[in-house]
Amino acid sequence: MEETKKLIQGRGPRAEGRGLRSKGVYLLFLGPVVPWPYIEDPTLGSERLPLGRCGKMPRINLPRVQCRMGPASGNRIAFFFATSGHSGVDRVVKNLVPGIVAAGYSVDLLKIRNHGPELTTDTQGMRVIEFTTSHVYTALPALVGYLRREHPRVLLSDKDRVNRTAIIARALSGADTRVAVRLGTTVSVNLAQRGRFERWLQRKSMRHLYPRADALLMPSAGAADDFARYIGFPRDAIRITPSPVVTPSLQALADEPPQHPWLRQKNIPVILGVGELSGRKDFTTLLHAFAILHSRRPCRLIIYGRGKQKAALLQLAGKLGVADDFDLPGFTSNPYSEMRTADLFLLTSRWEGLGIVLVEALALGTPVVATDCPSGPREVLDHGRYGPLVPVGDYQRLALEMEKTLDRPPPSALLRQGAAPYTLERSVTAYLAAMGLENTR
Repeated sequence: MEETKKLIQGRGPRAEGRGLRSKGVYLLFLGPVVPWPYIEDPTLGSERLPLGRCGKMPRINLPRVQCRMGPASGNRIAFFFATSGHSGVDRVVKNLVPGIVAAGYSVDLLKIRNHGPELTTDTQGMRVIEFTTSHVYTALPALVGYLRREHPRVLLSDKDRVNRTAIIARALSGADTRVAVRLGTTVSVNLAQRGRFERWLQRKSMRHLYPRADALLMPSAGAADDFARYIGFPRDAIRITPSPVVTPSLQALADEPPQHPWLRQKNIPVILGVGELSGRKDFTTLLHAFAILHSRRPCRLIIYGRGKQKAALLQLAGKLGVADDFDLPGFTSNPYSEMRTADLFLLTSRWEGLGIVLVEALALGTPVVATDCPSGPREVLDHGRYGPLVPVGDYQRLALEMEKTLDRPPPSALLRQGAAPYTLERSVTAYLAAMGLENTR
């Protein structure tokens, strides 16, 4: 009982270095709003460890699992994710897992119920393990139990809530498993959208918990610089791991016939956007720029994705007089045939971590224009070599660069060079190195 309490409070030999600090119970940092008033461990009997005054929520009972302190499994990597099922992280996982398996490792994909990523279970060398909970935080006991039973060599997680849960689970389990956490966004800008208390709490949790991971991975140097500066984290401790975008399946999907009738029978230029219909993607700026371009020449705009701003975008298109040449078809699992066929691809985000769709468009030889947002587009486009960069929200400048690019598109071969750093092979090598592993084949 005493050993478990010391571990949770950050004391004792197993808590040394990688555990939770003794200055307070850092399980507080499980969330911007802590979901439970306490956590109950069967080894503590009726004793409860307080986690703050945050309302009455269900208790978390740590599983009654015999904790085995054997060595980590030599070739098993656990991926712990909770995604929407249609995000950039989903595409990263779908491409990365087969590459990791091909490099000689077995993969356990640990999922939260009703969350992505969605991978077919017939992938040789991969197991899909779905926890019965529907929230990341309530999956903590199951994750602790998994680590105690399976002892994977590495636990890789992505996104802040999942990362915090992974770090704490390893500390509670006592397993000899390396933890690698990944963040795919520009943290300072992302947190600027939150309330003051939530922003303070997340910064505090990152500052105190992330050093207890064995590796921190980020997809771009800009995002890494931002995290180091904003959180106060050593920059040289962050590993830049390029996302696995250019894969054999990408070209195969792109070779399929396009779905949209404007692209199947194209008689005027078609401009394409792909992403969640949200403020972060800022398709409002794209629509304003498109209206200016539309007043000068015949053209059409298609944006694939779903989100809360759909109705507002359709209403804005009507006000701008471009509704007949603007379409929001919804989400598609294969936007690549549309990318290959479109005359121009636009990324107008207010912030990113990399901008995976930008790399995908380059890989298919499609001209691009992007906002110079933090972080990613400037790196991907090599400071404008592979496509123009415009200030965030500047729709007049955006319309001008769109027109210039349509008039004089760069050679497809040049654009494909811009995607070369993001091949599956390079990405797998970088991820394995960041996790302290080697390609065994």
